[in-house]
Amino acid sequence: MNLLLIRLIIFGLLLFAGLKLYRMYRAWKLEREELLENDPDQEGGKMVRCTWCQVHVPETEALRDKGEWFCSSAHRDRYLEEQKPDD
Repeated sequence: MNLLLIRLIIFGLLLFAGLKLYRMYRAWKLEREELLENDPDQEGGKMVRCTWCQVHVPETEALRDKGEWFCSSAHRDRYLEEQKPDD
């Protein structure tokens, strides 16, 4: 009888500890997701393709000229030079 009671107590303690650990993990996971959700560095944005080199860059960092997107002013200038009609 004493052995059965000891086993039940141990089982109860293990169950309690397991539930406590699960709750701690769930709270940690929710906090982490909330931090990642509110982190401005993780915030994405619309990506656009450079007309000259076809590289994708964030829209906030891209340059736009005549309806086309460019990753740098050098690529914009080279593209616009090519588009000029030859006289």
